[in-house]
Amino acid sequence: MKIAITYENGEIFQHFGHTAQFKVYTVENGKILSSELIQTNGSGHSSLAGMLKKLDINILICGGIGGGAKNVLKEQGIQLFPGASGNADEQIKLFLTGSMKYNAEVQCHHHEHHGNGHSCSEHDNKCL
Repeated sequence: MKIAITYENGEIFQHFGHTAQFKVYTVENGKILSSELIQTNGSGHSSLAGMLKKLDINILICGGIGGGAKNVLKEQGIQLFPGASGNADEQIKLFLTGSMKYNAEVQCHHHEHHGNGHSCSEHDNKCL
């Protein structure tokens, strides 16, 4: 199984559509076999979902994410765990033990009311 986490400076990046990197973990029998950083090269929401599909990602852990991106990931067959935060390596370990905290209802709405300069950090790193 492959699990991707939106990633920046060791932490779960808080906006799926603007993530510059994914940290991808290969997991077997609940144990991490390997991990690697993948550059997104500035891809947008739909391109990121396609990229994850090509990488054979089964699960995505992220911070904030919009409704359109949620739908595209679902269409790609990628299971989503949004609303997570903290150190990526620590959170994947918690995920594998079933104790990672996340919010399945988190949803970024800022595309409707913010300009190009918006970042999720304007909401204390939480897109709601």
